[in-house]
Amino acid sequence: MSKPKCAQAVKLITSIISGEKEKLSETLEVLSGQYGRVDFISTMFPFSYTDYYAEEMGSTLVRRFASFESLVRPETLPDIKLWTNTIEDRFSAKGKRQVNIDPGYMSYAHIILATGKGYTHRPYLRNGIYADLTLVYIDGMFHSLPWTYPDYAEGEAIEMFNKIRAKYVVQRTL
Repeated sequence: MSKPKCAQAVKLITSIISGEKEKLSETLEVLSGQYGRVDFISTMFPFSYTDYYAEEMGSTLVRRFASFESLVRPETLPDIKLWTNTIEDRFSAKGKRQVNIDPGYMSYAHIILATGKGYTHRPYLRNGIYADLTLVYIDGMFHSLPWTYPDYAEGEAIEMFNKIRAKYVVQRTL
C-alpha cells in the first residue's frame, strides 16, 4: 500500500502574451510583486502559432516566459490561475484583454499549465481550473506530447525549459 505524502514544492513559471511590449514588463512587475523575484526571463518571441487572440489583442503579438525564484506548492495552481485572471481583467481595455497570462509549474518530472478549458488530457483541479500536462522530463530533457502546444514543443522552448529546470534542481538541493 502506498502511503500518502505531500508533494514537493515546484517552480512557478508563466507565459505572458500581449500586443503591447510594455504590457509584458508591467505584467511581470505585478506578478513579481505577488510571487517574488523573477529568476529567469526569456527573450521576446513573436507569437504567431495561432490567431486565437487576434480579435481580442491584435495580430502582432509577442510572448515572454518567466520563472520565479520562490517555489510554490503544486496544489496552489488553481489559486494562481484565478489570481492571474484578475490581473488580465485589470489590464483589460473596453472589455478586451491586453495581456494573456498562462501560469504553470515545473517539477522534476513535468510541466503543468493551468487552464480553464477541460479536455481529455486535462484533469479537473477545482474552481473551474484544469491541469494541462504539457511537457514530460525523460532521459535528461523535456519532451512534448501529442497535445503539447507547438510553441512549447519547439526546440528553443525545450532548451529554455531545460535551463529553468537546472535552476530548479539547484534550488531543491540547497
